[in-house]
Amino acid sequence: MGNNQLAPKIFACRQSKDLAQKIADSYGLELGNVKISQFSDGEFQPAFAESVRGRRIFVVGSTFPSSDNLMEMLLMLDAAKRASARHITAVIPYFGWARQDRKDQPRVAIGAKLVANLLQTAGATRIMTMDLHADQIQGFFEKPVDHLYASTIFLPYVKKLNLKNITIASPDMGGSKRAYAYSKYLESEVVICYKQRLEANVIDTMELIGEVKGRNVILVDDMIDTGGTLTKAADLMMEKGAISVRAICTHPILSGNAYDKIEKSKLLELIVSDTIPLKRESSKIKVVSCAPLFADVMHKVQDNTSISGQFLM
Repeated sequence: MGNNQLAPKIFACRQSKDLAQKIADSYGLELGNVKISQFSDGEFQPAFAESVRGRRIFVVGSTFPSSDNLMEMLLMLDAAKRASARHITAVIPYFGWARQDRKDQPRVAIGAKLVANLLQTAGATRIMTMDLHADQIQGFFEKPVDHLYASTIFLPYVKKLNLKNITIASPDMGGSKRAYAYSKYLESEVVICYKQRLEANVIDTMELIGEVKGRNVILVDDMIDTGGTLTKAADLMMEKGAISVRAICTHPILSGNAYDKIEKSKLLELIVSDTIPLKRESSKIKVVSCAPLFADVMHKVQDNTSISGQFLM
């Protein structure tokens, strides 16, 4: 059998093992075997416990902090390269460090570009990710990037809610493009939240551009970190007469006391994907898995067929 007919293999970094298992199940493959050697000082060394020579392999791992998660992905890619894998796809459902996509103040790093360079140097021949914080990060790579949109999994869920008088909302000016894309599909109105920050993760003021009275509002964002923006926006919209406020956020970072903020807020529901595993359960948080989407696109990459049909926006 020629090399181009060998079945691909899927491997998982530890931080994304549950998601990788779901992706492998959806794809119809067993998850590959990886062994991790751990040193007493915290250093670790991953090793493939099976041959990858001449095959296309997919390494699944989100790169949210700590930096060990990024380091594990880099070591896995390097190991695959040195083991003579034919194609090495870094499947990074959540691309960490993406908020550092430009110099927004003097003497700072452009972390997203640095991470892109590291991934390519380590051996990635293709990148697969979802809902980058900034679309232009795709241009940081010299390798093909499959940038998937979580709208593919979220919009069918919203349709099943059978809500009337829907208004899509963006929690900030930067997310307006995403909000308009959702509104076009749902044929709904759009409102924008205008916020000013004192510092990172600290909001000073927030104002609403648009009308929400008598509307079922759905806030749309690529990630939720501390939860401050979304919960403040939800409370403001309810004060302005909204019937209900839900939020769709692809990447549930949920740091600090985010869970408590969500529980105490007027958000009726927070809908997230499983790019990052939840730290704890919450009655307000609904998880919609992205595994079938990634598995389907991985099939198409392996078969060299178009993936454009997967995009709802």
